[in-house]
Amino acid sequence: MAPRRYTELFFLDEATALAAGHRPCFECRREAFRAFQTAWRRAFGATDCSAPAMDRLLHRARVEPRTRRQVRFEAALDDLPDGVFVLLDHAPSIPLLAFGDRLLFWRASGYASARSRPAGIGCRVLTPAPTLAVLRAGYAPTLHRSAGRAIS
Repeated sequence: MAPRRYTELFFLDEATALAAGHRPCFECRREAFRAFQTAWRRAFGATDCSAPAMDRLLHRARVEPRTRRQVRFEAALDDLPDGVFVLLDHAPSIPLLAFGDRLLFWRASGYASARSRPAGIGCRVLTPAPTLAVLRAGYAPTLHRSAGRAIS
């Protein structure tokens, strides 16, 4: 990435970008950024809610410093808000998006299909912990149009 330039990354949708440890862009998605910032403030109190402060915390929460591997953690699947990406033990390489009572199978081209979200099981969470807190505080990410087709 070029320093002091726009990020040269593009994602399927906002939920995918959030799972990768990013936040809405202040320049091109100002309304979404403000909503994310408001939910951040609700989640973390009167902390610094500037874009650089959020970016620092998100980076620390998504990448292990020595190995550069993605940080993942365990959680109860039925305790997660909509918009969180998870992995299940029986399919550890297939990312799934939690959405309502469904799990949507993620593919680079869009969500392929959905299945019922099982209750009472654990999962590995791909979405960074600070973003999970923001989602719990009411931020609703936009999803690719294929999400609606996968659910129906």
